[in-house]
Amino acid sequence: MGIVEFGEKWPSTGVQFYPLELIRAITLTWLFSGQRSDEIARLRVGCIRWQHDGAGISGDDRQVLARDAVCLLDVPVHKTGSSFTKPVDPLMGEALEAWQKARPLQPKMLDRKTAEQADFLFAYRARRVASHCINDAIIPVLCAKAGVPAADVRGKITSHRARSTIASQLYNAKEPMTLFELQAWPGHASPETTQHYAKITPNTLTRAYKDVGYFERNVRTIEVLIDRNAVTSGQAAAGEPWQHYDLGHGWCSYTFFEQCQHRMACAKCDFYIPKNSSRAQLLEAKANLQRMLIAIPLTDDEKAAVDDGQEALDKLLERLADTPTPAGSTPRQLACGSAEPPLLQILPGRPS
Repeated sequence: MGIVEFGEKWPSTGVQFYPLELIRAITLTWLFSGQRSDEIARLRVGCIRWQHDGAGISGDDRQVLARDAVCLLDVPVHKTGSSFTKPVDPLMGEALEAWQKARPLQPKMLDRKTAEQADFLFAYRARRVASHCINDAIIPVLCAKAGVPAADVRGKITSHRARSTIASQLYNAKEPMTLFELQAWPGHASPETTQHYAKITPNTLTRAYKDVGYFERNVRTIEVLIDRNAVTSGQAAAGEPWQHYDLGHGWCSYTFFEQCQHRMACAKCDFYIPKNSSRAQLLEAKANLQRMLIAIPLTDDEKAAVDDGQEALDKLLERLADTPTPAGSTPRQLACGSAEPPLLQILPGRPS
């Protein structure tokens, strides 16, 4: 057992010398348990338990511990509630067990919180390690060792900093805890208290914003073919189509496609070119075509058609039945003049 001088002073003996196992155990408990310093100081001998597939195992069974064993910490009655059990990092559990094995036999001591005699885990030479040991000794030593200041823009680094940091990390993880799960892990009495710890990081806020898909629902991106020869030769100025919007089932050559009310459900007017037609094949065979992507903002009716499907699309079609297409005819007139009903298909696209 290694002994080091560790800056806690006792009135009768001066600076106390603590075993390395004790220092390591209390340090990792501060870093990984998410408990208050007084709760750490009041942990009992035997507070660490191991489980695998729901069954208890011994800490000596290293073969099982190496295979996804769960480390459980028994937290005693604390500031705002009764005792409870929580999962913690196995690294912390192994450190506590190492100290427990090295810990000399000591008499039970009075727990003033519960008025009972208890075997305190963090005790040495029949004295408990003070709750302020983390603030006054451990944190300054760690900061000095790491070469970082013991204070930052938020103030002095205290034992409570690890508690709030862990809570924020658990709330911002890739698979985050819910607010009520986070409330149970540090032992908060109410979710209102937990909310002060559940700070959302910019990365989490960005991820949530993307998951909501606001712009994905309000904008669709489609491919456009630009006939560069038609532009450079002046044919476009004379009225020759030079932009062709990909509808999936065909091309729309209407220059002001973004303004067309029928773009979500093409009525197959004179600007429409079916993809299986010879005209479309000639278009796609041109070597001078430039392919571009264009974002098309959707109207409320079009967003409903995307979100709600065929029923909303049918309502949109009904509303536009007598609205003229860019060619002049209405969808109703086009349908009556053709044996083939108008082709209804939502614009293909992908989020911009």
